[in-house]
Amino acid sequence: MPRFAANLTMLYTDRNFLDRFAAAAKDGFTGVEYLFPYAFEKEALVERLERYRLTQVLHNLPAGDWDAGERGIACQPDRVGEFRDGVGKAIEYATALDCRQVNCLVGKAPEGVRQDVLERTLVDNLSYAAGALKAAGIRLLVEPINTRDIPGFYLNTTRHAERLLEAVGSDNLFIQYDVYHMQIMEGDLVPTIERLLPKIAHVQVADNPGRNEPGTGEINYPFVFAALDRIGYGGWVGCEYKPAGDTSKGLAWMAHYQPAHA
Repeated sequence: MPRFAANLTMLYTDRNFLDRFAAAAKDGFTGVEYLFPYAFEKEALVERLERYRLTQVLHNLPAGDWDAGERGIACQPDRVGEFRDGVGKAIEYATALDCRQVNCLVGKAPEGVRQDVLERTLVDNLSYAAGALKAAGIRLLVEPINTRDIPGFYLNTTRHAERLLEAVGSDNLFIQYDVYHMQIMEGDLVPTIERLLPKIAHVQVADNPGRNEPGTGEINYPFVFAALDRIGYGGWVGCEYKPAGDTSKGLAWMAHYQPAHA
């Protein structure tokens, strides 16, 4: 059965962020993920994880000015120094939180920069990050994201992600496969996951349209989850969706997979 992690950026948003750990544990989650830890003292986050016996499954590298609409800087040639500083900061937090994988949001393609320059910048940055994170015992992930939710996002297909992994050539770079994003961009979900299984380190879920709970849209999640079991996916499944109503009441969809959530 899948191991589900609560995405605290998206779930329990009626609570203060630090209170969301308790809510996730109460609902039976054993793992949590969220966009960024950097606004909080490491000690405060560690205390919540230990108190509620939660595993920090994932967080992202620093991604620029999020509130201003930036969604990553890894493909921007004029911000390489900032990117590398962010890798160091991510290692500090991930080490303190015992988080074994960190995701890179590559960002929107800046206007007026040639494709080959964007690609080389991204490959160089991923190469640097993969090596630095490997030395710290942390895996680097990279995530294709749909261009409807984030117009202009530079990495938006699994084929492009595969090319990046090949160009970087590191055994410490993997794909974060978000079912919602890839349903919008590609479809063909299960065959793609089967083909890429050795390269996928983390899966995230939401339904489409609406980005709400599995079971509210067009994606056949019982089929997807059964396939993950059948092919031997051993990673976490992050619940990165917008609850249609109350988060806890909306977890009824998980009852078949984790009866404690019923």
